[in-house]
Amino acid sequence: MQKPDGVHLTDFEWELVRPLIQEIEELKAEKDALILAHNYQRSELYHSVADVRGDSLALAVAATTHAKRGPIVVCGVHFMAETAKIMNPDRVVLSPDPSAGCSLADSISADDMRHLRQSNPNIPIVVYVNTSAEVKALADACCTSSNAARVVNSFEEDTVIVAPDQHLADWVRSQTTKTILTWDGSCEVHRLFTTSDVAELRQMHPDTHVLVHPECEVSVQESADFVGSTSQLADYIERNRPQKVSLLTECTMSDNLRSGYPQTSFVQPCSLCPHMRKITLESVRDSLKHGFGEVHVDPDVSRRARRSLEYMVRVG
Repeated sequence: MQKPDGVHLTDFEWELVRPLIQEIEELKAEKDALILAHNYQRSELYHSVADVRGDSLALAVAATTHAKRGPIVVCGVHFMAETAKIMNPDRVVLSPDPSAGCSLADSISADDMRHLRQSNPNIPIVVYVNTSAEVKALADACCTSSNAARVVNSFEEDTVIVAPDQHLADWVRSQTTKTILTWDGSCEVHRLFTTSDVAELRQMHPDTHVLVHPECEVSVQESADFVGSTSQLADYIERNRPQKVSLLTECTMSDNLRSGYPQTSFVQPCSLCPHMRKITLESVRDSLKHGFGEVHVDPDVSRRARRSLEYMVRVG
């Protein structure tokens, strides 16, 4: 087995993990398993064992349409595995490390959603896919950063609540004429980026294209050349082929894109998600081998959350 392009390991390190990757491939074939990997996953996992790679929306759709019928292994944080289970209630869904949480998902609870409903009885609530199943079940629709504005604009009402990410809500506000009400939530990775970071990048690399995820605060968004979801950031590079680019998002994504765009130099401040880093080749192997980390969602919660997710997929 040759080291795939994009795997950021030395040849010595590759030889150490190659037997483990081979074991995962054999388990995949034996169990007809599907491995989904988010764009923030480690390069040795992302480029070697993943069947589908992408952002939250791409993974949610892929889980329902892929030909493999065995267990679904979700290499991402727990809400992503939960989402895959909701969309595929009759499939076994595995989370290689169930402790891989999300600060943004933790920023809003089911009780918070009930309070929002009671306080705003006639206003639609759109929740980010980065939320628990219980929160999704209480929403009118889900969204991702790639389709949030489309989801909001699909409602007839003039006012819409977008929760829990206040910065994504700010981005949606710039894309609609509707009144947007927000929740005070944010991502611990993206909120670290500042306008000072952007200014420093532009001073040191005046020819760089600064691309920003909408989970960054609005002042950072306004200083960017482009704002978009992880898939939209990748699409920007594909369309424009910049000589130099800075991605203000989880920095593993730059590692995973470099091999596909050798003509582009990636320079950026780096912020790592500690939760995404919990997923390893070893945990994927153990999950497949022993069925570790099986995801369960209450059937009633799943049914109601699926309605919100299906709205998202239909619009997006």
